[in-house]
Amino acid sequence: MALSDDMQLLSALPLFHGLEQDELRLIAFGAEHRNLGPGQILFRERSPAECAFVVVRGQFELSNTGRDGQPQVAAIVGSGTMLSELALATMVERKYTAVALDETEVMRIPRQLFHRLLEEYPRLAGIMQDRIRQNLVALATGVKSMEERFQ
Repeated sequence: MALSDDMQLLSALPLFHGLEQDELRLIAFGAEHRNLGPGQILFRERSPAECAFVVVRGQFELSNTGRDGQPQVAAIVGSGTMLSELALATMVERKYTAVALDETEVMRIPRQLFHRLLEEYPRLAGIMQDRIRQNLVALATGVKSMEERFQ
């Protein structure tokens, strides 16, 4: 995949929407591409997350351990999805196990690269903080609405 293709894919992600070309280029240039075949595991639930992944092509099944201790499918995600976005900001554990369903390609964005972006372009820190906050508010709202359904 060409650098310009990577930049276009990154610019479509909500976290990076509206970034300038130089900023996108820094991320795209520093990101690593990884290919996986069907059935290969990208990461496991509860493992430390030191990076985020962007699905370039293919699909992944995301599963986690259910209350009965058995794996349960939480979602199927495809091209243009960012996995473990919060790992760009801080150390977290993976919430899911991600298994490739077909021939896949991901872009690995290390936390150090994201921090370098924020250091070189300080104006982005506020933008990223707002976007992460919006994501957390949306998540909390979703949890609250589910809580009301179960009462």
